[in-house]
Amino acid sequence: MSEARSQAVYDYLQQLQTNLCATFSGADFGGEFLRDVWQREGSDQALSGRGITAVQEQGTVFERAGVALSDVRGNKLPPAATARNPQLAGREYRAMGVSVVMHPRNPNAPTSHMNVRFFNAGDVWWFGGGFDLTPYLAFEEDVLAWHQAAQAACAPFHADLYGHARSVCDEYFYLKHRQEARGIGGIFYDDLNEETPQFGMSWERCFAFMQAVGNGFQSAYQAIIERRRNLPYGERERAYQLYRRGRYVEFNLVLDRGTHFGLQSGGRTDAILMSMPPVANWAYRSPDADLDARLLPYLTTLRGKDWLAT
Repeated sequence: MSEARSQAVYDYLQQLQTNLCATFSGADFGGEFLRDVWQREGSDQALSGRGITAVQEQGTVFERAGVALSDVRGNKLPPAATARNPQLAGREYRAMGVSVVMHPRNPNAPTSHMNVRFFNAGDVWWFGGGFDLTPYLAFEEDVLAWHQAAQAACAPFHADLYGHARSVCDEYFYLKHRQEARGIGGIFYDDLNEETPQFGMSWERCFAFMQAVGNGFQSAYQAIIERRRNLPYGERERAYQLYRRGRYVEFNLVLDRGTHFGLQSGGRTDAILMSMPPVANWAYRSPDADLDARLLPYLTTLRGKDWLAT
Protein backbone atom coordinates (compact mmCIF):
# COMPACT_ATOMS: atom_id res chain seq x y z
CA MET A 1 0.00 0.00 0.00
CA SER A 2 1.51 3.32 -1.07
CA GLU A 3 2.17 5.96 1.56
CA ALA A 4 0.33 8.52 -0.60
CA ARG A 5 -2.91 6.53 -0.39
CA SER A 6 -2.61 6.04 3.34
CA GLN A 7 -1.92 9.74 3.81
CA ALA A 8 -4.98 10.65 1.71
CA VAL A 9 -7.18 8.53 3.99
CA TYR A 10 -5.66 10.03 7.13
CA ASP A 11 -6.12 13.57 5.81
CA TYR A 12 -9.81 12.90 5.12
CA LEU A 13 -10.34 11.31 8.53
CA GLN A 14 -8.71 14.27 10.26
CA GLN A 15 -10.95 16.69 8.35
CA LEU A 16 -14.02 14.58 9.13
CA GLN A 17 -13.21 14.74 12.84
CA THR A 18 -12.76 18.51 12.63
CA ASN A 19 -16.08 18.92 10.81
CA LEU A 20 -18.02 16.74 13.25
CA CYS A 21 -16.61 18.54 16.28
CA ALA A 22 -17.44 21.93 14.76
CA THR A 23 -20.99 20.84 13.84
CA PHE A 24 -21.92 19.45 17.27
CA SER A 25 -20.35 21.97 19.65
CA GLY A 26 -20.25 25.64 20.47
CA ALA A 27 -22.59 28.03 22.21
CA ASP A 28 -25.64 26.58 20.47
CA PHE A 29 -24.87 23.14 21.92
CA GLY A 30 -23.65 24.32 25.32
CA GLY A 31 -20.50 22.25 25.13
CA GLU A 32 -17.05 22.02 23.59
CA PHE A 33 -14.89 19.06 22.60
CA LEU A 34 -11.75 18.52 24.65
CA ARG A 35 -9.05 17.39 22.21
CA ASP A 36 -6.52 14.90 23.54
CA VAL A 37 -3.65 14.63 21.04
CA TRP A 38 -1.61 11.49 21.60
CA GLN A 39 1.35 9.65 20.16
CA ARG A 40 2.62 6.25 21.15
CA GLU A 41 6.04 4.85 20.34
CA GLY A 42 6.01 1.13 19.69
CA SER A 43 8.39 -1.69 20.48
CA ASP A 44 8.60 -5.34 19.58
CA GLN A 45 5.59 -6.06 21.78
CA ALA A 46 3.61 -2.81 21.71
CA LEU A 47 1.33 -0.90 19.42
CA SER A 48 2.55 2.35 17.93
CA GLY A 49 0.45 5.16 16.59
CA ARG A 50 -1.03 8.61 16.78
CA GLY A 51 -4.42 10.16 17.09
CA ILE A 52 -6.75 12.77 18.51
CA THR A 53 -9.51 11.81 20.94
CA ALA A 54 -12.14 14.54 21.09
CA VAL A 55 -14.68 14.25 23.91
CA GLN A 56 -17.50 16.53 25.02
CA GLU A 57 -19.07 15.89 28.41
CA GLN A 58 -22.01 17.45 30.26
CA GLY A 59 -23.00 19.79 27.48
CA THR A 60 -26.48 21.22 27.17
CA VAL A 61 -27.39 18.96 24.23
CA PHE A 62 -24.91 16.10 24.62
CA GLU A 63 -24.33 14.40 27.93
CA ARG A 64 -21.36 12.77 26.22
CA ALA A 65 -20.09 12.89 22.65
CA GLY A 66 -16.89 11.35 21.35
CA VAL A 67 -15.11 11.67 18.02
CA ALA A 68 -11.90 9.64 18.01
CA LEU A 69 -9.27 9.67 15.27
CA SER A 70 -6.59 6.98 15.37
CA ASP A 71 -3.80 5.70 13.15
CA VAL A 72 -2.04 2.68 14.64
CA ARG A 73 0.46 0.03 13.58
CA GLY A 74 1.07 -3.36 15.10
CA ASN A 75 3.17 -6.44 14.63
CA LYS A 76 0.32 -8.94 14.73
CA LEU A 77 -3.36 -8.58 13.85
CA PRO A 78 -5.50 -9.33 16.93
CA PRO A 79 -8.23 -12.00 16.89
CA ALA A 80 -11.03 -9.46 16.40
CA ALA A 81 -9.51 -8.57 13.00
CA THR A 82 -8.72 -12.10 11.81
CA ALA A 83 -11.86 -14.02 12.81
CA ARG A 84 -13.24 -13.48 9.30
CA ASN A 85 -9.83 -13.53 7.61
CA PRO A 86 -7.74 -16.23 9.28
CA GLN A 87 -5.27 -16.18 6.40
CA LEU A 88 -4.04 -12.80 7.69
CA ALA A 89 -3.22 -14.04 11.20
CA GLY A 90 0.25 -13.01 12.33
CA ARG A 91 0.66 -10.19 9.80
CA GLU A 92 1.87 -6.70 10.55
CA TYR A 93 -0.85 -4.14 10.00
CA ARG A 94 -1.84 -0.49 9.92
CA ALA A 95 -5.34 0.60 10.93
CA MET A 96 -6.82 4.08 10.86
CA GLY A 97 -10.29 5.40 11.36
CA VAL A 98 -12.74 7.78 12.98
CA SER A 99 -15.20 6.43 15.53
CA VAL A 100 -18.16 8.50 16.74
CA VAL A 101 -20.69 7.95 19.51
CA MET A 102 -23.09 10.66 20.65
CA HIS A 103 -25.36 10.41 23.70
CA PRO A 104 -27.85 13.31 23.86
CA ARG A 105 -29.28 14.44 27.17
CA ASN A 106 -32.87 14.70 25.89
CA PRO A 107 -34.53 11.22 25.71
CA ASN A 108 -36.37 12.32 22.56
CA ALA A 109 -33.04 12.55 20.74
CA PRO A 110 -31.44 9.22 19.76
CA THR A 111 -27.96 7.99 20.46
CA SER A 112 -25.93 7.65 17.29
CA HIS A 113 -22.83 5.75 16.21
CA MET A 114 -20.62 6.02 13.15
CA ASN A 115 -17.32 4.43 12.25
CA VAL A 116 -15.20 4.53 9.12
CA ARG A 117 -11.90 2.68 8.99
CA PHE A 118 -9.11 1.53 6.71
CA PHE A 119 -6.80 -1.44 7.23
CA ASN A 120 -3.83 -2.74 5.36
CA ALA A 121 -1.72 -5.78 6.12
CA GLY A 122 1.12 -6.05 3.65
CA ASP A 123 -0.33 -6.27 0.17
CA VAL A 124 -3.92 -6.66 1.44
CA TRP A 125 -6.13 -3.65 2.17
CA TRP A 126 -9.79 -3.17 3.05
CA PHE A 127 -12.30 -0.56 4.18
CA GLY A 128 -15.11 -0.87 6.69
CA GLY A 129 -17.63 1.23 8.54
CA GLY A 130 -21.22 2.35 8.73
CA PHE A 131 -23.69 4.15 10.97
CA ASP A 132 -26.66 3.18 13.11
CA LEU A 133 -29.23 4.93 15.29
CA THR A 134 -30.45 4.00 18.78
CA PRO A 135 -33.64 5.81 19.79
CA TYR A 136 -35.28 5.62 23.21
CA LEU A 137 -38.53 7.34 22.23
CA ALA A 138 -38.81 6.36 18.59
CA PHE A 139 -40.14 8.66 15.87
CA GLU A 140 -40.88 7.05 12.52
CA GLU A 141 -39.96 10.29 10.74
CA ASP A 142 -36.41 9.88 12.06
CA VAL A 143 -36.26 6.21 11.10
CA LEU A 144 -37.23 7.01 7.51
CA ALA A 145 -34.84 9.97 7.25
CA TRP A 146 -31.99 7.88 8.64
CA HIS A 147 -32.47 5.11 6.10
CA GLN A 148 -32.91 7.61 3.27
CA ALA A 149 -29.49 9.03 4.17
CA ALA A 150 -28.02 5.53 4.27
CA GLN A 151 -29.44 4.71 0.86
CA ALA A 152 -28.16 8.00 -0.58
CA ALA A 153 -24.63 7.21 0.64
CA CYS A 154 -24.71 3.80 -1.06
CA ALA A 155 -26.59 4.58 -4.28
CA PRO A 156 -23.69 5.93 -6.40
CA PHE A 157 -21.64 2.78 -5.84
CA HIS A 158 -23.95 -0.19 -6.46
CA ALA A 159 -27.71 -0.60 -6.77
CA ASP A 160 -27.75 -3.42 -4.23
CA LEU A 161 -25.24 -1.99 -1.76
CA TYR A 162 -27.77 -0.32 0.55
CA GLY A 163 -29.91 -3.46 0.86
CA HIS A 164 -26.85 -5.58 1.64
CA ALA A 165 -25.32 -3.11 4.12
CA ARG A 166 -28.70 -2.59 5.82
CA SER A 167 -29.07 -6.36 6.31
CA VAL A 168 -25.52 -6.68 7.65
CA CYS A 169 -26.21 -3.81 10.07
CA ASP A 170 -29.40 -5.48 11.32
CA GLU A 171 -27.52 -8.72 11.89
CA TYR A 172 -24.49 -7.13 13.55
CA PHE A 173 -26.22 -4.73 15.96
CA TYR A 174 -28.33 -7.43 17.56
CA LEU A 175 -28.25 -8.45 21.22
CA LYS A 176 -28.75 -12.19 20.98
CA HIS A 177 -28.98 -12.53 24.74
CA ARG A 178 -31.91 -10.05 24.71
CA GLN A 179 -33.38 -11.08 21.36
CA GLU A 180 -33.70 -7.47 20.30
CA ALA A 181 -31.87 -5.04 18.06
CA ARG A 182 -29.70 -2.30 19.54
CA GLY A 183 -31.60 0.29 17.53
CA ILE A 184 -33.31 0.89 14.19
CA GLY A 185 -30.27 0.05 12.08
CA GLY A 186 -28.60 1.84 9.22
CA ILE A 187 -25.71 0.41 7.22
CA PHE A 188 -22.65 -1.62 8.10
CA TYR A 189 -19.92 -3.06 5.89
CA ASP A 190 -16.55 -4.72 6.35
CA ASP A 191 -13.69 -6.21 4.30
CA LEU A 192 -14.53 -3.99 1.32
CA ASN A 193 -11.88 -4.08 -1.39
CA GLU A 194 -11.48 -4.94 -5.07
CA GLU A 195 -12.00 -8.64 -4.40
CA THR A 196 -15.19 -8.37 -2.35
CA PRO A 197 -17.86 -10.58 -3.94
CA GLN A 198 -20.59 -8.59 -5.74
CA PHE A 199 -19.41 -5.21 -4.42
CA GLY A 200 -15.70 -5.31 -5.23
CA MET A 201 -14.46 -1.81 -6.07
CA SER A 202 -11.16 -0.14 -6.79
CA TRP A 203 -9.27 1.55 -3.98
CA GLU A 204 -10.44 4.94 -5.26
CA ARG A 205 -14.12 3.96 -5.20
CA CYS A 206 -13.82 2.34 -1.78
CA PHE A 207 -12.26 5.54 -0.48
CA ALA A 208 -15.05 7.58 -2.07
CA PHE A 209 -17.60 5.36 -0.34
CA MET A 210 -15.89 5.96 3.00
CA GLN A 211 -16.33 9.68 2.44
CA ALA A 212 -19.99 9.28 1.44
CA VAL A 213 -20.66 7.37 4.67
CA GLY A 214 -18.86 9.86 6.90
CA ASN A 215 -20.39 12.93 5.31
CA GLY A 216 -23.85 11.35 5.06
CA PHE A 217 -23.84 10.55 8.76
CA GLN A 218 -23.00 14.11 9.70
CA SER A 219 -25.86 15.70 7.78
CA ALA A 220 -28.43 13.03 8.71
CA TYR A 221 -27.74 13.11 12.44
CA GLN A 222 -27.55 16.90 12.54
CA ALA A 223 -31.07 17.10 11.09
CA ILE A 224 -32.46 14.65 13.66
CA ILE A 225 -30.80 16.44 16.57
CA GLU A 226 -32.26 19.76 15.44
CA ARG A 227 -35.77 18.21 15.40
CA ARG A 228 -35.54 16.53 18.82
CA ARG A 229 -33.11 18.43 21.06
CA ASN A 230 -35.65 20.86 22.51
CA LEU A 231 -38.71 18.62 22.84
CA PRO A 232 -40.11 18.56 26.40
CA TYR A 233 -39.56 15.54 28.65
CA GLY A 234 -39.84 14.63 32.30
CA GLU A 235 -38.53 12.20 34.89
CA ARG A 236 -40.49 9.34 33.35
CA GLU A 237 -38.78 9.66 29.96
CA ARG A 238 -35.39 10.22 31.57
CA ALA A 239 -35.70 7.04 33.66
CA TYR A 240 -36.60 5.05 30.57
CA GLN A 241 -33.67 6.49 28.64
CA LEU A 242 -31.22 5.42 31.36
CA TYR A 243 -32.73 1.93 31.45
CA ARG A 244 -32.40 1.54 27.66
CA ARG A 245 -28.86 2.88 27.74
CA GLY A 246 -27.95 -0.25 29.65
CA ARG A 247 -28.62 -2.23 26.47
CA TYR A 248 -26.14 -0.01 24.64
CA VAL A 249 -23.47 -0.75 27.23
CA GLU A 250 -24.15 -4.47 27.01
CA PHE A 251 -23.66 -4.51 23.25
CA ASN A 252 -20.47 -2.47 23.28
CA LEU A 253 -18.80 -4.52 25.99
CA VAL A 254 -20.02 -7.99 25.04
CA LEU A 255 -20.37 -7.98 21.26
CA ASP A 256 -18.74 -5.01 19.55
CA ARG A 257 -15.74 -6.00 17.42
CA GLY A 258 -14.31 -2.48 17.51
CA THR A 259 -14.16 -2.51 21.30
CA HIS A 260 -12.61 -5.97 21.25
CA PHE A 261 -10.03 -4.94 18.62
CA GLY A 262 -9.00 -1.89 20.60
CA LEU A 263 -8.57 -3.79 23.86
CA GLN A 264 -6.89 -6.82 22.26
CA SER A 265 -4.42 -4.61 20.40
CA GLY A 266 -3.37 -2.76 23.54
CA GLY A 267 -5.05 0.52 22.64
CA ARG A 268 -5.84 3.42 24.94
CA THR A 269 -8.56 2.08 27.23
CA ASP A 270 -10.22 5.39 28.12
CA ALA A 271 -10.46 6.33 24.44
CA ILE A 272 -11.85 2.91 23.52
CA LEU A 273 -14.51 3.14 26.22
CA MET A 274 -15.53 6.72 25.46
CA SER A 275 -18.49 5.13 23.64
CA MET A 276 -20.10 4.35 26.99
CA PRO A 277 -22.92 6.65 28.12
CA PRO A 278 -21.99 8.65 31.23
CA VAL A 279 -25.06 7.38 33.10
CA ALA A 280 -27.00 4.15 32.59
CA ASN A 281 -29.30 1.96 34.63
CA TRP A 282 -30.25 -1.69 34.92
CA ALA A 283 -33.51 -2.98 36.33
CA TYR A 284 -34.98 -6.43 36.68
CA ARG A 285 -38.05 -5.27 34.78
CA SER A 286 -38.68 -2.36 32.45
CA PRO A 287 -39.76 0.77 34.35
CA ASP A 288 -42.43 1.68 31.77
CA ALA A 289 -44.60 -0.76 29.84
CA ASP A 290 -46.24 2.01 27.82
CA LEU A 291 -42.89 3.33 26.56
CA ASP A 292 -41.85 -0.26 25.85
CA ALA A 293 -44.91 -0.60 23.64
CA ARG A 294 -43.78 2.44 21.68
CA LEU A 295 -40.13 1.40 21.24
CA LEU A 296 -39.86 -2.40 21.27
CA PRO A 297 -41.67 -3.09 17.99
CA TYR A 298 -38.84 -1.25 16.20
CA LEU A 299 -36.31 -3.55 17.88
CA THR A 300 -38.16 -6.86 17.48
CA THR A 301 -41.02 -7.36 15.02
CA LEU A 302 -39.86 -4.52 12.72
CA ARG A 303 -36.22 -5.59 12.84
CA GLY A 304 -34.94 -6.10 9.31
CA LYS A 305 -37.72 -4.11 7.68
CA ASP A 306 -36.89 -2.40 4.43
CA TRP A 307 -38.11 1.04 5.46
CA LEU A 308 -37.71 2.47 1.97
CA ALA A 309 -39.60 -0.25 0.09
CA THR A 310 -42.38 1.21 -2.02
